[in-house]
Amino acid sequence: MSEPKKKLRTIEDPFVVLGPSGVAIRDRLKHLTGEDDKVLRLVGAHLGRLASLDLKTRCADGLDHNSDSWAARKQGLTADSSSRWAGAITKATHDQWALSRRCQLAHIQGLEAGVRTLMHRLSQPIGEKGTKRTPGGYRSKNEWFHKSRRLATLEHRLDEARAEREAGVVHVVRGGRRLLGNRHNLQAAQLTEPQWRNRWETERWFLAADGESGKKHGNETIRVTCDGEVSIKLPAPLAHLANSPRGRYVLASKVAFAHRGTEWRDRIEANRAVAYRIHLDVARERWYLTASWTIPPVETVPLETARAEGMIGVDTNADHFAAYQLDRHGNPVGAPRCFFYDLSGTSDHRDAQIRHAISRLLQWTTRCGVKAIGLENLDFTAEKTREKHGRRKRFRQLISGIPTGKLKARLVSMAAAHGLSIVAVDPAYTSMWGDQHWRKPLTSKTRKMSRHDAAGIAIGRRALGHPIRRRTAPPPHDQSDRAGHRTAQAGPGDRGREGTRPPVTERAHDARRRTGAQRTREPSASNTVGDARSSGNWQQMSLLDTV
Repeated sequence: MSEPKKKLRTIEDPFVVLGPSGVAIRDRLKHLTGEDDKVLRLVGAHLGRLASLDLKTRCADGLDHNSDSWAARKQGLTADSSSRWAGAITKATHDQWALSRRCQLAHIQGLEAGVRTLMHRLSQPIGEKGTKRTPGGYRSKNEWFHKSRRLATLEHRLDEARAEREAGVVHVVRGGRRLLGNRHNLQAAQLTEPQWRNRWETERWFLAADGESGKKHGNETIRVTCDGEVSIKLPAPLAHLANSPRGRYVLASKVAFAHRGTEWRDRIEANRAVAYRIHLDVARERWYLTASWTIPPVETVPLETARAEGMIGVDTNADHFAAYQLDRHGNPVGAPRCFFYDLSGTSDHRDAQIRHAISRLLQWTTRCGVKAIGLENLDFTAEKTREKHGRRKRFRQLISGIPTGKLKARLVSMAAAHGLSIVAVDPAYTSMWGDQHWRKPLTSKTRKMSRHDAAGIAIGRRALGHPIRRRTAPPPHDQSDRAGHRTAQAGPGDRGREGTRPPVTERAHDARRRTGAQRTREPSASNTVGDARSSGNWQQMSLLDTV
């Protein structure tokens, strides 16, 4: 008796992803004087020290924080800075504390998943084989022993994390935990101690201010005029460095935003809120100004409208996007396309690679005339743990390298600028079914299909609402109905021909009669004789006289 088929999990319905809710643009502060550089460094260091003290106070309050303690903290910071700087610092502190709480919850969920997996595998007999759904036992007693010790370690970490969350304790590093860890690995980070110290102090500076609608140019703390003049409200201890009335310092540099500059100028002319951030790139010794503001959520088009012109199915991989164009009926058009990127190197290099690959993908999509891109709704949060895949370290590194979070945010915002929609689909079985149903039929002498290309077709068909399977299963050899219904039948409302089809000769005669086609070849003698006999007018030809 054959084993029952594996039960497939439920496939979620595709949906159109919401558009971006904010905009950020950046420009370099060029031609700064030595005095400008000195003032920016002093202001950043002074406000960074206040931000560190405020964050320490907020973390000490824990879950007991309320509006009264917030007002007391802001009042204490106002004396050493200003009311606006104090408001910006306290708001940034609250955002950082809330982010730490979310990260803490994600860490607890990861520990819980690891503990469950370890407990299941330890309960299995040694050498027990697993399935695709559930892992089996460990291979040897030695491995079982080490995993039991790891289970005890994870349970201890989980208990500590839960206790800290209940008490409202969070762990925050201003400047970044990775940069802090580089202090003990300067050789691996290719940094000297002075270089690390300079970068560490720079990352802990604070030079950011939220905007306020109704105020001049949308921001009173860091103000940028329509002609690009940048001025800063100096803190009270540094007010003697002001070169402009009312304790302000005007920089010698002027900014000119090339991207979305018109939109930014319209906002500041209308005195609408714009947030600014000034930061220093230590490696290049360059100052930059970033402007950001919120926008109303972009209205998503209906799913049927997004599907009207077809779809571009995109399979996300660790080093490239595998894309395929499909028409609105789900048929592949043309050849597959690959858009490669390199995620090695610095974070700036990785971000530039992703941005460049997405730009090429969007340009090709626009040329194809398609209005939507189908993308997997990937989330590897619970899929890249040691306990999930065991010895498959390279596979864990592979899925960890796929930039799912940055990819979603970057692709949605850039697609909205091109007038394109993003349709998110369930990633279940797309690679397996795409390889099963589409890889071999589309492979030819001139076109090579990979598993990723076939997955792109599967993603596109699911985004269009079609089944991934290419065609219905063939009928049984005896042409009977004993196999039941076909796997992909026409709907009850689809009309077809009733009755049997006429013979081939009759269909050809009907087609010739409908089109009025004339014979272009003279009939042969044998055919003429046959036609004459059949008409009843046949006459015997006279015989020649013979001698």
